[in-house]
Amino acid sequence: MKLIEDKIREVGRVLPGDILKVDAFLNHQVDANLMSEIGKEFARLFKDEGITRIVTVESSGIAPAVMAGLYMNVPVVFARKHKSLTLTDNVYTSDVYSYTKQTSNKISIDKRFIKPNDKLLVIDDFLANGQAVQGLMNIAEQANVEIKGVGIVIEKSYQKGHDMIKKSGIHLESLARIASLSDGKVSFVEE
Repeated sequence: MKLIEDKIREVGRVLPGDILKVDAFLNHQVDANLMSEIGKEFARLFKDEGITRIVTVESSGIAPAVMAGLYMNVPVVFARKHKSLTLTDNVYTSDVYSYTKQTSNKISIDKRFIKPNDKLLVIDDFLANGQAVQGLMNIAEQANVEIKGVGIVIEKSYQKGHDMIKKSGIHLESLARIASLSDGKVSFVEE
């Protein structure tokens, strides 16, 4: 999606450790107009999948997931990373490792928010090694529901997440695919 690539070129920053910092529009400050366009694009890309619910992991996936939910007219559920007093023991859980935070989190979704015949769309901000998507795939398996698609805002195509999802047979759509972050510069996959 050219809008995202242009935004990355404009305000994205490449940091040591193979990290692309996009906090100016996606995961700290949110560009609401861009999120709206992202939501429309995900709705278009997954319109034929019969999606009944969107799932994501807090917190950076929430904005694009909510916009997609708005345009698809389906509820959005986010997996919580930290158990609160209001989250009971009646939950699906999975462990997810975050490369950028160098921590492991137990994510949880209340069982009331995934229904037996749901067809899920996973939306996330980044895809690198696929840990967040794997965690949500694990939760879907526990709930005995099908993931019909995975929508990613920014994919690091050179890491293993892309291949892992494709091998599972799930419909994957990434709006901006990064080929390399070499020498402090972003290069995109040529389609």
